[in-house]
Amino acid sequence: MKSHILFAGIASLLLASCSSKPEVTLTQSGLNPINFQTTVRGEATNLYTLKNQAGMEVCITNFGGRIVSVMVPDKNGVMQDVVLGFDSIADYINIPSDFGASIGRYANRINQGRFVLDGDTIQLPQNNYGHCLHGGPQGWQYQVYTAKALSDNALELTRTSPDGDENFPGNVTAKVLFTLTEDNAIDIKYTATTDKKTIINMTNHSYFNLSGDPAKAATDHILYVNADHYTPVDSTFMTTGEILPVKGTPMDFTTPKTVGQDISNFDFVQLKNGNGYDHNWVLNTKGNVTQLAAKLTSPETGISVEVYTNEPGIQVYTGNFLDGTVTGKKGIVYNQRASVCLETQHYPDSPNKPEWPSVVLEPGQTYSSECIFKFTVEK
Repeated sequence: MKSHILFAGIASLLLASCSSKPEVTLTQSGLNPINFQTTVRGEATNLYTLKNQAGMEVCITNFGGRIVSVMVPDKNGVMQDVVLGFDSIADYINIPSDFGASIGRYANRINQGRFVLDGDTIQLPQNNYGHCLHGGPQGWQYQVYTAKALSDNALELTRTSPDGDENFPGNVTAKVLFTLTEDNAIDIKYTATTDKKTIINMTNHSYFNLSGDPAKAATDHILYVNADHYTPVDSTFMTTGEILPVKGTPMDFTTPKTVGQDISNFDFVQLKNGNGYDHNWVLNTKGNVTQLAAKLTSPETGISVEVYTNEPGIQVYTGNFLDGTVTGKKGIVYNQRASVCLETQHYPDSPNKPEWPSVVLEPGQTYSSECIFKFTVEK
């Protein structure tokens, strides 16, 4: 009899210990935070969730400073996840991508990975058609930022980049502050300091599909870009140094039109060179963060994202190199043109084009950049 009582007691203790384990709470977008908890080169990664009173949710991982999901209401009040990404850190590590990343040290391309600073020629890694793209193959999108949750709606990420990181000069401390505002905007503020003269150009590389279904192409999205000029590229996606007018060309988005209207017009050499849109536009906003720089709208859901920035340029990239080989969140395959990227930035290859706005950062100076993605609904 005593043995039965003993076994019953042990069983009840086991049941109690099992039931006391906290249940896993998924994010509104369906992410399991446990899948983002690991260590990369000895640094801990996690998933951080920002929320506002309006019910919007933004999930961010400190691996690469990446926006993983953005939940916003559509015209029917249904919440939609409007960015591409992965369900786990393992996928972000194993499948090279820029999905949602905080790019550094230098967003976009530097010609042949080479530039001159104070008479010294600096050679960077060449990871894209002979050029250095997005800081090189081990750019900050593949590094772990130190995360500090400031509140329910604000997250600060810090990256300490040593002198010689991907051969860039200077010990750089960079911060990315994400704030989810009550009017459904993601306000991203970048700052950086250095102890040696260097260059810096940061951006966010979110891939937007405002339909909420990235199995569908985003070519039906309506795009407006507040720019009368753009910087053309050669067949290796490198800026030529020219600044040309958009008027009378497929590059003209000063009157809103669908992304797909002209995207396959490869008779226009710039679209052939870019395999679609993969270009920098010279914004008319002149650094005024209160003026609308660009706007993207899904006619299906009515969701729009408005872009505001103090940067002189914006790269519009239409997912031309997505090819169906990558499977993202919820098992959805990402096919060509499943998204549109709106990357606020200084112009590509600015270190080699002194007539363009400078990207040089000196000791004692603070680099400062801001990008606001504001979500609205058109019913």
